[in-house]
This record gives sequence, structure tokens and C-alpha cells, in this order.
Amino acid sequence: MSHALRFSPARARGFTLIEIMIVVVIIGILVGLLAPKIMDRPDQARVVAAKNDIQAIMSALKLYRLDNAVYPSAEQGLMALVKKPEAGNIPRNWKPGGYLDRLPKDPWGGDYQYLNPGIQGEIDIVSLGRDGKPGGEGYDADIGSWNLGN
Repeated sequence: MSHALRFSPARARGFTLIEIMIVVVIIGILVGLLAPKIMDRPDQARVVAAKNDIQAIMSALKLYRLDNAVYPSAEQGLMALVKKPEAGNIPRNWKPGGYLDRLPKDPWGGDYQYLNPGIQGEIDIVSLGRDGKPGGEGYDADIGSWNLGN
């Protein structure tokens, strides 16, 4: 005779309805506790992306100023970093190829705002956030060059 384990219908046992319901309740509680934290991540990632874009734009603006002794005017805007301005104070030492390949959109699909003179500094770059309107709180709040560390 073989000593291998044999399948015995008497030993086969499934889960009871109570056991399955307890597991479902535990999973429901875990989802209820973790879902808000996980669901918040996409907005957090967009804020981080906006701050990174603003830092890159600010760096390009500083290089522009280093080459041309002034920042682009409000009328020239951020496009002066991509294409040499043809109006206003024409830069003499504009870098061939530009300072940025293209102007990024903010993570919510809006344009970054360029303020010269700025509200918080000499110049400011602002994303209007999720709602696309000035002001707001939380993820609807503006993200500007003045609050990159927050």
C-alpha cells in the first residue's frame, strides 16, 4: 500500500459563511482607512510636479537675466524663454536655441502665470492650482515661486 495522503471527502472542508463575512468586513475596514490616503496621492504628485516646473522656469529666467541684464517684460512673458522676443526690450544676448525647449502646462492643464513685477518677489511664476482660479485652499491653492519649500 502507498503511504501517500489520500483525499478524503470527510476531511475536505470549505469556509463557512461567517468566516467569509468576517474577512469581507476586515477588508472593508482596511479599504476605508487606506483609501483616503491613497486617493490623495495624485493631487500631491501634481503639486510636486508644479513646484518642479516652477523651479525649472525660474532657473531659465535667471539664465535669461544673466545673459541680458533684465528679466523678460510682462508683455514678452514666458514665451521669451522659448522664442527670441521681437517687441519691447529686445535682448542682445539671447541664447540661440532658447532657455527652454517649450513652455510646460501646469499639471492641471493650465498655463503658468508670469508676473513682472511680482507680488512676492522681483518676478513670480504661479500655477493657479486645481481650480484654475486665484487663491483657494488645499489643492485649489495657488503654487508660486515664493512657496516652493512648503
